[in-house]
Amino acid sequence: MSENRPIRRALLSVSDKEGFVDLGRALAARGVELLSTGGTAHTLRQAGLEVIDVSEVTGFPEMMDGRVKTLHPKVHGGLLALRDNDEHVAAMTEHGIVEIDLLVVNLYPFEATVAKGADYDTCIENIDIGGPAMIRAAAKNHAFVSVVVDVEDYDKLLGDMDQHDGATCPKFRKKLAQTAYARTAAYDAAVSNWMAQAIGVEFPRRRAVAGTLAQTMRYGENPHQKAAFYKDGSDRPGVATAKQLQGKELSYNNINDTDAAFELVAEFDPADGPAVAIIKHANPCGVARGATLKEAYSRAFDCDRTSAFGGIIALNQALDVETARIISEIFTEVVIAPQIDPEAAEIFAKKKNLRLLETGGLPDPRAVAQTIRQVSGGYLVQDKDTGHVSLEDLKVVTKRAPSEEELKDLLFAWKVAKHVKSNAIVYVKGGATVGVGAGQMSRVDSTRIAARKSEDMAAELGLSEPLTKGSVVASDAFFPFPDGLLTAAEAGATAVIQPGGSMRDDQVIAAADEAGIAMVFSGVRHFRH
Repeated sequence: MSENRPIRRALLSVSDKEGFVDLGRALAARGVELLSTGGTAHTLRQAGLEVIDVSEVTGFPEMMDGRVKTLHPKVHGGLLALRDNDEHVAAMTEHGIVEIDLLVVNLYPFEATVAKGADYDTCIENIDIGGPAMIRAAAKNHAFVSVVVDVEDYDKLLGDMDQHDGATCPKFRKKLAQTAYARTAAYDAAVSNWMAQAIGVEFPRRRAVAGTLAQTMRYGENPHQKAAFYKDGSDRPGVATAKQLQGKELSYNNINDTDAAFELVAEFDPADGPAVAIIKHANPCGVARGATLKEAYSRAFDCDRTSAFGGIIALNQALDVETARIISEIFTEVVIAPQIDPEAAEIFAKKKNLRLLETGGLPDPRAVAQTIRQVSGGYLVQDKDTGHVSLEDLKVVTKRAPSEEELKDLLFAWKVAKHVKSNAIVYVKGGATVGVGAGQMSRVDSTRIAARKSEDMAAELGLSEPLTKGSVVASDAFFPFPDGLLTAAEAGATAVIQPGGSMRDDQVIAAADEAGIAMVFSGVRHFRH
């Protein structure tokens, strides 16, 4: 690594002009000669700064609608030349190549162009070529060259120069180089993933995944695990795009659970009425509809008050004052809603540790997307579970068909079961969960646990019968044997929704008929691991 050398010449070419003129002035004030291109040079001149056009350096004008302007040996030689290599220095002298000590580039706004829904040809024209080439060249030669690709590094650059008499230190240049390569990698990932989608390739031979650091966390799932949160640039409403109105930073578990809560509550269209989901450890411990948001919350809370303590609460409508008051009666980690009434926010202001998130909207539960999960040596990619069933999709398989009220509850239970860890069993009565069994190795155990929790809750509420009496039940996958269904019948369930497809479907159907239970097949499975 070379000694620190003062920055004498900088090449600046940016699409995002934020903070750019101030940087140009600061560099000029430190005696740095400015080279630039097209609109960037024009902006600097308008600010009264002296700028040399890259075309003057290369001897070639910008051409082909700006596609060719920096792809030239006099640019890349100035970036790549090793200053302590006699052959490199001789080549620079022979060919009239001048050293470029600093490169400041941000790329054509390809991601933003795609996000706006631009057509194919427009997206192609917003793929930057010269910028990534220069960035990679400068980053490779970080022994001598500083490369800045993010606006947030402008002040850091100037600060490091001031500490080192107009130079930058090797450690800082290495950090800049790593950031630069991460930026070009993320840019290429955005282009390749967009193109795969545009030409209809679901699973390309090579797949790139990229993100931008949003938060370094105190720890991960447990205190001995380091963790960070990255955003992928998606505009899907949720925890990643929400505005945090109060409370300390979200933890790793907060983000995971809040995402689970908001994705669940989004299953319930606000046009059909208020809905609330309460989540603990990524599983729902209470979900309900109501005539008001306050009622929906109360009914969700009464499914499992014990588990709701310290939970995550998601709402499908704007948080109002009355609902905020009742939520504030117990300890809650996070509340997330599409909108939040300012007076409701004031109520939570007294709860300094409660995180309050406003998203501006609900995610579309049917929007096409893919999920990624890492395993040792690789990662799994699949379509997001957008499975949806309506009344028309249900197949009655028992002698007794469900009543109209049972059908409403069966569809409600089915939406919730989609968001419960498998094996999942969900009891519902009157548009509210009354028992949830999650994550058991045996489906019958999930059925028993959910029923037992409903008994405990009934006792807490002073009721003589379990909450599951007269309920319906949803199973995320088929009942392999009649025992799970019979356990639900013993708990008081009167109707069942399940995918069907077991080798023993006939036995399960016969058991339902004998017990007087109505059962429908959805034809869709909702495993969630």
